[in-house]
Amino acid sequence: MEGRLNTTGYSQEMDEEIEIKLRPSSFDQYIGQDKVKENMQVFVQAALGRGETLDHVLLYGQPGLGKTTLSSIIAGAMGAQLKITTGPAIERPGDIAATLNDLNEGDFLFIDEIHRLNRTVEEMLYSAMEDFVFDIIIGKGPGAKSIRLELPRFTLIGATTRIGLLTAPLRDRFGVVHHLEPYSVSDLQKIIIRSAAVLDVEIEPSGAEEIARRARGTPRIVNRLLKRVRDFAQVQYDGIITENVARASLDKLEIDRLGLDTVDKKILLAIIEKFGGGPVGLDTLAASIDEEAGTLEDVAEPYLLQLGFIQRTPRGRTATRLAYTHLGVPCLQ
Repeated sequence: MEGRLNTTGYSQEMDEEIEIKLRPSSFDQYIGQDKVKENMQVFVQAALGRGETLDHVLLYGQPGLGKTTLSSIIAGAMGAQLKITTGPAIERPGDIAATLNDLNEGDFLFIDEIHRLNRTVEEMLYSAMEDFVFDIIIGKGPGAKSIRLELPRFTLIGATTRIGLLTAPLRDRFGVVHHLEPYSVSDLQKIIIRSAAVLDVEIEPSGAEEIARRARGTPRIVNRLLKRVRDFAQVQYDGIITENVARASLDKLEIDRLGLDTVDKKILLAIIEKFGGGPVGLDTLAASIDEEAGTLEDVAEPYLLQLGFIQRTPRGRTATRLAYTHLGVPCLQ
């Protein structure tokens, strides 16, 4: 059965295969996050030298920075299996019990969006992380019984984009905590050149730099943009991604020189034109541009804040003079 085609003509299965190929599989291949990478290599080597499992690891930062990829590399360096799930997927205590019971000695369990764990499930994780035991309550009322399951020693890697939503008891149970920072243009350029080689695409350094500048400091975005620029280069040019080809292709995708897309501009223009520059509440702003409030807060806002284009105030979001200047709108404030 053929895979479902997306808008670019590739099947979903083909896109997934490409994504897997683009992911680095070792610390040597992993570009950027040098301090995190160096520290993790030390922790892995020390754990291997002692014949122990690695301490539980918490990775946090904005989406697309490589938390899942880094987790896979860590598990591979330990010679262990990595099992992946998400916080929202673990709805009931029985779900986490089944997941933990399926682990073998030394396995890694990766929980993405760990800040969205059900509170009851989270509390049941405490003893599993600390003492590698899991208590299950069978039955209800006076006849209820508690059964303790002995778990193999495992390493939990939690990933979150919103560390502030993690409770202190859960956060304190991670022995290793690392913040993944947005990538520099030079690191993103290296990622593009590596990815282009994997995809067998000819690209000039200046073309790679042009894509990197518009990728919002995020490897996931830079690889997505590379694949789309590759399409333009193949169909409308001679197949080689030069600076001019990259610039023209990204302009057609409506991604400007700072990486702002149509949604980002809609947010800024809504604050400026509909609400007089702000302040405006998040829910009101989201409704005004027909987007989910969570999408604005988790995806768009972090980058706009990083650029200094918006500010969060107790009364809501406001646009800064930098936003007016970038959009070419007269500032009346």
